[in-house]
Amino acid sequence: MTTSSRTLGDCFSEFGQEAFRLETLDDYSQSGGVDAYHAFLAGEEQPADYKTAGWVKTVADATRAGKRMYRVHILSRPLTDYLRFELAWGYHRNMAAGEEFFILDTTGQENPIPEAPDFWLFDDETAAVMSYDDNGRYLGVELLSDSRIAGFKTYRDIVMARSVPFAEWWAQHGE
Repeated sequence: MTTSSRTLGDCFSEFGQEAFRLETLDDYSQSGGVDAYHAFLAGEEQPADYKTAGWVKTVADATRAGKRMYRVHILSRPLTDYLRFELAWGYHRNMAAGEEFFILDTTGQENPIPEAPDFWLFDDETAAVMSYDDNGRYLGVELLSDSRIAGFKTYRDIVMARSVPFAEWWAQHGE
């Protein structure tokens, strides 16, 4: 069942134990942080408002409260410009706030879940299925809390079993 009265923001303020994110795209450049992305491409410093974005506070508040926020990004090398930005600036910024990151690098191997969409999974109870256009622009979210949750838990378990911690991957492949 789609939960129409709740928003994605509600999920972040209401989850009790953990929020898991699966990222599957190579480009989210039209979905936020556009000015920071352009600064990164131009070789400039991180904008102050990027360093202190509302997301950083959301993560820090949750992790200080003992909640776990973590994600896996399925990617392959060579990295797109956007992935270089996201990993070098975004992941490092969010790690400082307490978010955990893992990489499932499919370079030279098959993606074990090619059909999986981008999603958040909150406390194994609610899935927020994210929609994007071909240019990485966020289109919306569908919140699910029905029998389909089991499939999202399976996706999470598969990628967590096959991914490596971001810091380990970055030490070997970071740019």
